[in-house]
Amino acid sequence: MNKRYFISVSLMTFVIPVAGFITEYLLTHVPLSFELFGKWFIFSAVGLRLFVAGIQQSVKPAFTAREIFHIENPDIFPVIRELGFANLCFGLVGIISLFKPDWRIVSAFASGLYYGFAGLQHMIKKPVSTNETFALWTDMIIFIILLAYSIVST
Repeated sequence: MNKRYFISVSLMTFVIPVAGFITEYLLTHVPLSFELFGKWFIFSAVGLRLFVAGIQQSVKPAFTAREIFHIENPDIFPVIRELGFANLCFGLVGIISLFKPDWRIVSAFASGLYYGFAGLQHMIKKPVSTNETFALWTDMIIFIILLAYSIVST
């Protein structure tokens, strides 16, 4: 397990959304709701996580190729970079949704599908490392939360 990967994904998927949710409640006394949690979850688990992944994949495609997909061939790096560009775009929509509430449902829907398909891809491939298993489970958790948000918010 790559500890840096585990810590960063855990922070962006679990810690930051809960911290934002609780902090906003304590500072503003808005009612606790799934909508409020979704705001912070989309910002962090989608926005920050995919934006950071996009930077990593665009700048250092070897990490994703080797640590997640176990591919040593550098010929795959351009494809990983393009995945990084898509992640940058999805991530920016999630980040901007913190300030533009109308963007949240779009981010939840599109990114939810993305995470769902990515999770299925990991399942079909059968994870061979702790990193890949962790990616599978966090992708599926994010998919389920975004699916619930999409249903509740429409």
